[in-house]
Amino acid sequence: MTALNLPGFEAKVKKSEGKVLIFDAVRKKYVVLTPEEWVRQHVVNYLIHHRFYPKALFRIEGSLTYNRLQKRSDILVYDRVGKPWMLIECKSSDIKLSQRAFNQVAMYNMTVGARYVAVSNGMVHFCCLAPGAGQQPEFLEEFPEFESQG
Repeated sequence: MTALNLPGFEAKVKKSEGKVLIFDAVRKKYVVLTPEEWVRQHVVNYLIHHRFYPKALFRIEGSLTYNRLQKRSDILVYDRVGKPWMLIECKSSDIKLSQRAFNQVAMYNMTVGARYVAVSNGMVHFCCLAPGAGQQPEFLEEFPEFESQG
């Protein structure tokens, strides 16, 4: 897999039935290793081990409904009172981040209501304070510190 612009980590990888799997420490199971999953695992590892986000407050590939369609959010981090705090959309490292990725996470966030939204392809990461209706997003230099209060 491609080297990313995130700290490396000891990924647990195995082969099963001709597929390469990676261990997801949040979901506590092996999942198929796709280029997007590689990015997702690096983002999760970075947020837990380098930004000190509590692992117990992550939800990976959670179901959500947008315009009566079932969708999946890549990474959702909750605050300590159980409210959505950050919604992150991951793309493969060979996909250039575009307005379309921001539109996707912004649309999902209309349902989720997280304080922050972010997109990452493992090479470039954008994080912003989720804008209110009619407002421009406020981009941050990096992922925010996890706030211990709700």
